[in-house]
Amino acid sequence: MAEVCAGFTSFARSPPCPPLPTLSSFCSLSPPRRTSATCTALSAATLGASLARLSTAREALAGILSSGVIACLRAESAELAMEAARAALNGGITVLEIVMTTPGALEVIEELQREYTSSIFGVGTVLSIEDARNAVSAGAMFLMSPVTIKEILFDIQGEDVLYIPGAMTPTEVFDAHNLGARIVKIYPTSVLGGAQYISVLKKPFCHIPMVASQGITIDLIKTYIDRGASAVVLSDAIFEKAAMSQRNYDAIYRLAALASFQGSQAVNR
Repeated sequence: MAEVCAGFTSFARSPPCPPLPTLSSFCSLSPPRRTSATCTALSAATLGASLARLSTAREALAGILSSGVIACLRAESAELAMEAARAALNGGITVLEIVMTTPGALEVIEELQREYTSSIFGVGTVLSIEDARNAVSAGAMFLMSPVTIKEILFDIQGEDVLYIPGAMTPTEVFDAHNLGARIVKIYPTSVLGGAQYISVLKKPFCHIPMVASQGITIDLIKTYIDRGASAVVLSDAIFEKAAMSQRNYDAIYRLAALASFQGSQAVNR
């Protein structure tokens, strides 16, 4: 693995070209509606160019779609979170979520934004509108929840932040999208059937971008994206428990490099 990972830091990503919803479904502030054209293929190069610099929310969405991987970090201290985040970002991760329960999570976000100005940072496990407001004030570009919190969709999501609500059932996915979600997190994916469940959901909801979350390993990134996920959330797969407890930042760097490479390869197929 060392030979494979050695050159990942300088790995140049080319624009991915998976099938994606139409551009209008992302640029509209009102909930996008399904039409006969919404399931046609659109190159991510075209999508990325059109969304670039339009808004923080659209920049976050474009970054997620381009990378295919959201690294999810939870840590027992702000210091550990900072060093683990740096290792992952230096390894090639471009989209990083820090869980709200991490001590000093918002301060870590603020500092990382100063150091990694081209990366996309968000806050996860956001369970209240107060937490959402605090995260936005700290500079979070996206918010993620395990469930759909309507107050955040209605009052917080806009041009300044992307909200990714959680859903489990087809009804929850459909409702979240109709309420205004531009992309929906499917959680807990592995318990529900893994990549096969994503494939089943995408049949009636091919117009709804989905992020697969929970229990996903690096070797399954391609499988999930091939089955219809726009991106996957990787937690322990990058921030391995043993590596975190031992402060083994080299191991985190290598796992991040491998995950970044696999994600880029998957979305570029």
